[in-house]
Amino acid sequence: MRVAVVGLGWVAREVWLPRLLGSPAFRVVAVVEPSAQARAAVPGSHGITALERVEDLRRDEVDLAVVAVPNHLHAPVASGLLRRGVPVFLEKPLCLGSAEAAALTAAEQAGGAVLLGGSAARHRADVRALRQVAASLGALRHVDVSWVRSKGIPDRGGWFTNRTRSGGGALVDLGWHLLDTARVLLRGATGDPEGAELEHVTGAVSADFVNDHAFRAAWRGDGAPVDPVVGDVEDTARGFLVTRSGISIGVRAAWASHQALDTTVVRVEGSGGTAELRCTFGFSPNREGPSRLLLTTDGRTTPVELPAEPVGAEYDAQLASLPTRLADPAARGEAASGARWIAGAIERVYRAADTVRCAERRHAPVDLVPTGAP
Repeated sequence: MRVAVVGLGWVAREVWLPRLLGSPAFRVVAVVEPSAQARAAVPGSHGITALERVEDLRRDEVDLAVVAVPNHLHAPVASGLLRRGVPVFLEKPLCLGSAEAAALTAAEQAGGAVLLGGSAARHRADVRALRQVAASLGALRHVDVSWVRSKGIPDRGGWFTNRTRSGGGALVDLGWHLLDTARVLLRGATGDPEGAELEHVTGAVSADFVNDHAFRAAWRGDGAPVDPVVGDVEDTARGFLVTRSGISIGVRAAWASHQALDTTVVRVEGSGGTAELRCTFGFSPNREGPSRLLLTTDGRTTPVELPAEPVGAEYDAQLASLPTRLADPAARGEAASGARWIAGAIERVYRAADTVRCAERRHAPVDLVPTGAP
């Protein structure tokens, strides 16, 4: 399969290009990147064409475009390619809001090409095991999803912490994985798309660490932080969602915290028991130990055996699934539908958080002493 990689940022360089170049199922024929320095760093021995503009990518020369540009360009770049008939694998977040989700849907329909979405977490062996166990828990009542890093603020001072370019902070970055995981569990439990629609959403955000050098993700190799730091996004977000069918979802996404290790927890509560997966999503070396899945029923908690899996194996599995997904007629519209649900949830958490902050400002005590008064 002939692949073009659009964007040569961290995720393209560290995740997708090495895997694509090492897979016999794919042949990287082009990269697209406005930075001449980044284009020059692409291995030339592979016969890869380096382009500056995505418009120069020809439809008849590629079978799939892997789009890994900064967040604010995800939907516009993907929509342009889809309208030209180029199938797209789009990194998360697929879009920054419901309007962009609708634009992706329209572009997919107009161009006749398939949009596939980045959803690495659902390809983890431990998450697949949790889904199997969750099916035995009776009626689904509640899902808790959290990903809390110790020191994990990415690209401090770059586009990740610039709201205009990123669309948000930890909720957009980590929360997309969490909400995608929750959505998969919801769909498996309800079997009813309408029942998974969100009826109520509330949330809160904070930014205690985002402008502190000590909490940057040094393991990413982003280089020295930009000074002065001007991050204007949240480093922590908490949300509570309720679906039309009465299932509740708790979500917590944090780039930084006071804990020692980066920890991901997915907890499923059903009428017949609970299951809890404790692990670490992503590539951070500040990890929990091996993944643990516990099943609790009738007052007894038992561990569920999980296969050993190296860090990053979910990305290998996701990549291996792409040819099959591209050929599956049922894949058409699926990624855009999921993006609409996730982006809508994120929008509503932010809206609720803004409402709370506005209320706090309205009810703040007024300082009646003029500045400089004794």
